[in-house]
Amino acid sequence: MPFRIRTSKFRHVYGNPAKKEECYENVKITKSTHDSNFCAVNPKFLCVVPDTGGGGSFICLPLKQTGRVEFSVPRVCGHSGAVLDIKWSPFSDNIIASSSEDSTVKIWQIPDNLNKNLSEWQVDLHGHHRRVGYIEWHPTAENIILSAGFDHKCILWNVEQAEPISVISEHPDSIYSISWNTDGSLFCTTCKDKQIRVLDPRTGSVAMDCQGHDGNRSSKSVFVDNNRIFTCGMTRSSSRELAVWDIRKFSKSLFNNTIDTSNGILLPYYDRDNRVMYLAGKGDSNIRYYEIDDQSNCYFLNAFMSSYPQRSLGVMPKRGCDTSRCEVMRFYKLHSGKDVIEPISMIVPRKVSSQFHSDIYPNTSSMLPSLTADEWIAGQNREPVMVSMMDGHVTNCPKTTSSTAIQNQQNDIIHQVPTITTYKTVNKQGMPPRASTIDVPRRTDKRPASLQNLKRLSTNEDYVSYSAVSEASENHTNKNGMTNGHKEEKKVTKRGWSPVSPTKDAMTNGFTGSEPELQKAYFQQSEEIKSLKEQVKLKDKRIRQLEDELKILRTPSDCGPGQSDC
Repeated sequence: MPFRIRTSKFRHVYGNPAKKEECYENVKITKSTHDSNFCAVNPKFLCVVPDTGGGGSFICLPLKQTGRVEFSVPRVCGHSGAVLDIKWSPFSDNIIASSSEDSTVKIWQIPDNLNKNLSEWQVDLHGHHRRVGYIEWHPTAENIILSAGFDHKCILWNVEQAEPISVISEHPDSIYSISWNTDGSLFCTTCKDKQIRVLDPRTGSVAMDCQGHDGNRSSKSVFVDNNRIFTCGMTRSSSRELAVWDIRKFSKSLFNNTIDTSNGILLPYYDRDNRVMYLAGKGDSNIRYYEIDDQSNCYFLNAFMSSYPQRSLGVMPKRGCDTSRCEVMRFYKLHSGKDVIEPISMIVPRKVSSQFHSDIYPNTSSMLPSLTADEWIAGQNREPVMVSMMDGHVTNCPKTTSSTAIQNQQNDIIHQVPTITTYKTVNKQGMPPRASTIDVPRRTDKRPASLQNLKRLSTNEDYVSYSAVSEASENHTNKNGMTNGHKEEKKVTKRGWSPVSPTKDAMTNGFTGSEPELQKAYFQQSEEIKSLKEQVKLKDKRIRQLEDELKILRTPSDCGPGQSDC
């Protein structure tokens, strides 16, 4: 049988480091031993966590401001502890999230011309009891973010309401990584107990789990698509290895391969459009890249070699790559020994690089969200909205109610400023409001969400949320002349406890199953009650914080007339 060589468009991809004048110099990179990226990039800004003497801050530079960075460069400061992770919103180039050792997650609005220190955040999320190590924005729904803390908990946040959606306490030890699948219906984690878990973010339960890498060092996981997971970690003999898993057959890995015997933690960076996985070891001076096929095999393509070790890498989104140079990926390398950030372009060699090559530039994720936060919480899932790399044409745009809404969505893509609403209004520079895909009733109460929660909890009211469909149907029946005595009972979803003691029918909820099924339903409701108690604890903590702030504001100043109270 003749010997066959596997063909690939990316077999000869090479790394092209930037020239010295295109690098960022004099950037004091943090010396924290945490294994996150400490760098976030988009087509507008480059953000990096510097080495600070106290408190927590990060630097946000315009992407074109290369060369020597002055020590007095404006910073984003507001955390009381060191910043551990930063992530740009996938739907806005001006919204960034940061997590810190002060157990909080903060959302920031970065102005285009940042000329002074920014200390006013847009949303402050409290809920973790220890430092927050990792954060990940939802890939398709806006205003949803996931955080993982060293209190062994994952918290799913609704940024629009500034409150948690669910608190997930399924990990017995430290969490090493979190990753969403393509449509955001599941996320996976790796843990210090060497287990790989796939969790349902809405219910907060473990959908499936299996034994991962046997080594004691940190392991990382990344969703390749909706059903496959790529992991990298250590073997029992301290060799670095990679593996591919299918969650439908999760008992054993589909592919497993040992890389080398180095001791640096591997950090994976996945190009979902071209199905190429880049691996950069912490402290290594090379970047390996592999191609993953439909049979879950990983084929080694090549490696970029350099003379200087890397601390970590920042990744430019695909929409920021230069198609005229056949650039398929761009990294921003944080040097370990030097105060330098070096851009590295991964380029496919082509004879005519000036024309557009559709075979290496398929449609990529756009800045238009597929779902709102309320739609996703209600149970909807959608694939990301894709955009052409050649002309910016949106392909699978979600259905809207009118042609005006479609035009508004196209304007959001052009201006690259999608809508995000919080209890502190994010400034929109002349942007029209986007129409929702369903007719959801508008809120009439304009008070901040935190104050509404404070009043609701203090009066011991039930916290119920009406589905948009049931409320719309009730309004329709009222218009048709239905009398008040014959109105149908509205369906509500309980998030609290009713002050009225439940009857026997209410306890069984109309369920007429066998004894094992009743026991199963009982234990499921017990888990839900446990999750609700966790949310109440978080709200109580927030109430105490608000009360302390009110006491400080109501305390009279001791300064005399004409004196400053600083």
